[in-house]
Order: sequence, then structure tokens, then C-alpha cells
Amino acid sequence: MQQEQIHSQLLADCHHLGQLAACDVLLNRNAALPWFILVPDTRLPDVLDLPDEHRQAVVEECAVISAFIKQVLGFDKVNFAGLGNVVPQMHLHIIGRSSSDPCWPQPVWGNLTGGEAYALEQLREWQQSLVKMAGLTPVALSGGDSGNG
Repeated sequence: MQQEQIHSQLLADCHHLGQLAACDVLLNRNAALPWFILVPDTRLPDVLDLPDEHRQAVVEECAVISAFIKQVLGFDKVNFAGLGNVVPQMHLHIIGRSSSDPCWPQPVWGNLTGGEAYALEQLREWQQSLVKMAGLTPVALSGGDSGNG
């Protein structure tokens, strides 16, 4: 999916890391939690509306991001949700959680205050790990919390 096709609010809130076969992979700019957002290549509003094969591919990609959060980043718990109440474009949240995170045990929505930004080196490291682990096709990153990386 072209970056111009990703909703402007998602691009403002996230770093665009690259594409998998069925989804673009974004990372929320707030580095307090590893909060990934997958944006499936579809105009349908809800994941359950996708044809079976497409839905299966999207869910498999979500599972790969969940595995990255658990196996590489070391989180035991992952929250998974697809809301779409504010941003109408289908997007799925995969968030690493722990009892030491800033809003535990509450949901992140409305409870996660401003946090540190990702350093460009951290973004590149995670992007390259996803290239190896998930077959991510990377996109150019911009520095830390500036730009639409």
C-alpha cells in the first residue's frame, strides 16, 4: 500500500516501518510501549468483513508481530484489537504489555500519557529484525519522533 493511502491520523501518530504481504506495519511514536498497528490493504472497514483467505493472511501477519513482541522484545502479554471508531480505515493494534508499563492494567486508549520517542537507531533495529523474522519490505525511516517515518 502506498503511504498516501494510509490514513493521515495513523501517519501522524506512527512510524511507517514497511509492508508485509497483506498489511503495512506501523509503530506508534510513543515508546512507552511497543504498540504496532497493521493496516490491511483493503477498503473494507472491519477485519471480519474480509474474504476468508485475506482475513487469514491478515491474522497471520498479526500473529507474526505478536511473536516478535514476545520472542524478540520479551513481553509476556499482547493486547490485540481492531476498533476503528476514530480512524475509519481498517487497522489492527498489537501492543506489548507488562505489569510495569505506565497504564497497566488499564487499556492503553485514554490512559497512555506522553512518553519518550524512539531513537532512529531503535527504529532501524526493529525494522531489520522484522525484515528477518517476518519478511518485512522496509521503507525509509526518518529520525526519531519527527516526520512521518
